Amino acid sequence: MSDFTPKWLTISFFNLLLVASLGIILRYKIAFYLPFVEQKFALHSHSHFAFSGWITQTLMVLMIHYLSLNHGPQIVKRYHWLLYANLITAYGMMISFMLQGYGIYSITFSSLSIVVSYFFAIYYWKDLNHLNQKNVSHLWFKAALLFSVISSVGVFCLAFMMANAIINQNGHLSSIYFFLHFQYNGWFFFAGMGLLVSRLEQIKTATKTLRLIFILFCFACMPAYFLSIMWIKIPGITYITLVAAIAQLVGWGLMLKLISNNRAFIRQEFSKSGKALLLLSAIALSIKLLLQSASVHPALSQLSYSFRPIIIGYLHLVLLAVISIFIVGYILSFKLVPVTKKFITGVWVFVAGIIINELLLMMQGITALNYTIIPYIDLMLFTAAIILFVGIAMMFYGCIKNRGDVVQEDD
Repeated sequence: MSDFTPKWLTISFFNLLLVASLGIILRYKIAFYLPFVEQKFALHSHSHFAFSGWITQTLMVLMIHYLSLNHGPQIVKRYHWLLYANLITAYGMMISFMLQGYGIYSITFSSLSIVVSYFFAIYYWKDLNHLNQKNVSHLWFKAALLFSVISSVGVFCLAFMMANAIINQNGHLSSIYFFLHFQYNGWFFFAGMGLLVSRLEQIKTATKTLRLIFILFCFACMPAYFLSIMWIKIPGITYITLVAAIAQLVGWGLMLKLISNNRAFIRQEFSKSGKALLLLSAIALSIKLLLQSASVHPALSQLSYSFRPIIIGYLHLVLLAVISIFIVGYILSFKLVPVTKKFITGVWVFVAGIIINELLLMMQGITALNYTIIPYIDLMLFTAAIILFVGIAMMFYGCIKNRGDVVQEDD
């Protein structure tokens, strides 16, 4: 393995550490007192950097790594400038949003980030087409790129309304949720599935099933957006979203059945710790899909989107429990960074932090329905943020530590 993948993934873990640092600041300000930090600015900084500096940056590196396995290591050179460009825009958003919220600098860096995503989509699409063998995983990757581009429509709509001082709450929220949906249900999810399928398609008998799973999820992604805006009265929206929810559940059921029927291959292909993390990610995804399906009911959808703790809990479920745990599990399975004892310990501290954070957010969301406040909940969430930070710090330290400490028994 060349230095490309471990080098860039180490940078990704450093970025995740910065995301956790911003999370601690947010939780500290809620639990205690931090007058010089504007909460809304810090929240924008945290969320934008989590999307661009951690998840997008890491998925780009892992997808480029996949290309290098098929095109040869020389292919990575043409992507260096894109990775640096994405880093610059991510750091720019993190700093500018923290200082000014939505302003000239933060909007500029956000716009440049979109431009970078367009270039990456063009480059990667062309390189996939140049591969001799056309795999099912390529469909997932191409859909991920397409949804990444589509998500930017929400940003442009929001920018247009802000620039023209259009005050329309439904318009603002639907634009934001459009971007979010096609990022985490489109770009993030399909890129992750592409990486997973690239390993599963080694099972020769699985091709037809994997293709059907892709069709179901791809078919569902567009109409599933309406699950995020169920409060808007759109004729037939319940039936549209119901079909999307069923398609996703059927697709995920087929994937679980495929994995269950090929346990021997899974045991051989993925490391012990990697399998455990991917199982946790699968459980989280199952919960996410069930919650998403339940929101087909308009009353439940309106209720969930009326309480901020529920929204925050759902977003963290997707971004931390589903996406981030999958990414770490994938990296660990194939030893794409030096897997030291410190790194593995950090992974499980990180996972513990995620579980504690989700349980607390779930409790806060449920009690919020009755307008009940849990004593010391803000302090407990602050503690969970510290646990997450400690786990990530240990993973990052494990990446940069002497590589002689690499664990061998986790095969």
